[in-house]
Amino acid sequence: MPFAAPAPSRALQLLWQHLAPIRHPHFLECGPVSQSTLDVLLLRGARLYVADLITPARQNTAAFWTRRGKTAVFLADDFLAQIPAIPPESISAICCWGLLDLLPREALPVLVERFYSLLQPGGVLFCILREPYLAAGAEARWWFETLTVVGSSAGKQKPFPYPAVTNREMERLFPDGNVKTFLTRSGRREVLGIK
Repeated sequence: MPFAAPAPSRALQLLWQHLAPIRHPHFLECGPVSQSTLDVLLLRGARLYVADLITPARQNTAAFWTRRGKTAVFLADDFLAQIPAIPPESISAICCWGLLDLLPREALPVLVERFYSLLQPGGVLFCILREPYLAAGAEARWWFETLTVVGSSAGKQKPFPYPAVTNREMERLFPDGNVKTFLTRSGRREVLGIK
């Protein structure tokens, strides 16, 4: 049987359509950076900021938690301090991949608000959300194969720590609710939030 090439992502097609007028888009990459992602973005002329938020979220790093009585509290501000100094409204696109599936619900409004503040008008937040029926796969990794194809590693073993973010929740999280969701055949949703 011949190898089938990965299908182009409709979300990425829209992202690049949206950024077409920008000669050198500024990107914030929120995962462990792959060489393929670097190659794709640099060939497109992008300026790249990197803040690997996914690795500490996946590892549930103790430095970002404290106890208040018997309750564990996620230190969202400490977590976000990993983002490099970036002027407000200067980023064209943020790739946060599957980050929202790895963080506690109470951290999501603070995180998305911070991302929103970094996006320039017309900027785009790109993320991947799992479908609610997927209980495991928290170790999956994502990257750009091409401008319109997302590559991923198989992640089927480690359970997700929190319930899946719904489309409605994503619309409420993103200011102005300008969110477009694209379903895929692999149990994930590709989401664009446009400022």
